[in-house]
Amino acid sequence: MSYSVGQVAGFAGVTVRTLHHYDDIGLLVPSERSHAGHRRYSDADLDRLQQILFYRELGFPLDEVAALLDDPAADPRAHLRRQHELLTARIEKLQKMAAAVEHAMEARKMGINLTPDEKFEVFGDKDPERYAEEAEQRWGGTDVYAESQRRAARYTKDDWKRITAAVNDWEERYTALMAAGEPPTGEHAMDMAEEHRLHIGTWYFECPYEMHTCLAEMYVSDERFKAYYDSMHEGLAAHLKDAILGNAARHTA
Repeated sequence: MSYSVGQVAGFAGVTVRTLHHYDDIGLLVPSERSHAGHRRYSDADLDRLQQILFYRELGFPLDEVAALLDDPAADPRAHLRRQHELLTARIEKLQKMAAAVEHAMEARKMGINLTPDEKFEVFGDKDPERYAEEAEQRWGGTDVYAESQRRAARYTKDDWKRITAAVNDWEERYTALMAAGEPPTGEHAMDMAEEHRLHIGTWYFECPYEMHTCLAEMYVSDERFKAYYDSMHEGLAAHLKDAILGNAARHTA
């Protein structure tokens, strides 16, 4: 089975001119020619083209790509392993860049005019509006959600710093509580669950016990929240959920 230059260009998303250039410089010489002298590419040629495009996407110059592919000591599987490692590193870098853009979008949404450095200084690796966003999904259009938006719009950079500092302090103390073996229905854990509820009420929206228990369920059912809390201490999401439920029960019984 062989393919025309036009077919290969369509498969690979490159131009015919690019394939001609690769042929001219010896980077990808088609294995066959038709009776009329037209280029015909084999499956092996397509494999080589895939390798070329992988390396080009990673920023390698053509002469270096040629040297890598024509190295007689190189195992084709080694190329794939190396490309996988390079692509994985690139993905991680792009994910970090995407997170930076998201932080910038959130700051703009909240009316905070910060430099990129200031945005990271304020938010770190946390999303200061995570409660409000989840509230929008569940209670969008309600007075509760409207209130959270009104509050967030008024906050200054210093306000967000205070919020972040309070969250960090609470997280450190709750992590220490778990490390000490405190059960979720213990007084200390339930007191911290109450502190958690009051923090939401102070900074985002009024959070009665019924709403707080809904959030608690979300902390274990939503993978984003579960990963966030469990990154502090294994099992923290479930522990906090039980502490919130216990706290609600003791206050509403």
